[in-house]
Amino acid sequence: MRPLLENEVAMQNNWSLIGPLEWIHYVNKQVKVKAGKDEERRGYLITVDPVSASLVLVDFREDGGTSVHVVMGHAVEEVEVLQDADEATIELLRSSFLPPPRTCSLDSEELLRRRGGVRSWLEKNRVPVEEEGEELKVAGVLTIRAPYGPEDCSSSNQIILDRIQRLIQNLIQTEP
Repeated sequence: MRPLLENEVAMQNNWSLIGPLEWIHYVNKQVKVKAGKDEERRGYLITVDPVSASLVLVDFREDGGTSVHVVMGHAVEEVEVLQDADEATIELLRSSFLPPPRTCSLDSEELLRRRGGVRSWLEKNRVPVEEEGEELKVAGVLTIRAPYGPEDCSSSNQIILDRIQRLIQNLIQTEP
């Protein structure tokens, strides 16, 4: 096996070198990715991992199914845009990875009771909590939305998120 020439090394690493500001121009487009000697993948580019430069491609099959492929960034030799996605395809790409919207069938009185119960439980467990409109804010880093269950918590702090979700789960298990 011969050593790679300088321009061949640059060509192999080109994808990872162009960076996020260029990668964004490929998102939501149908692309053809050449990786390795004979490997080629096609699909809509959903995202690029900023650390590894790996691509996540989605392909909508004729049978109505969806396939997802990850092409490792170090293996990418060439990315070619085949076409832009139309609005319907972009919406389909977005909705493919999001959970379906939850509908809350509880009346406002029941929601008020639940919010008060969760707030009291958190305060009893010495967790700083405030009401902001219909949401509960915990320590300024976590939000609890209606109907105030463990799955209704959101935070970028995974440790706090896990602890508050467990506290709320304990409340649910102890309620009659």
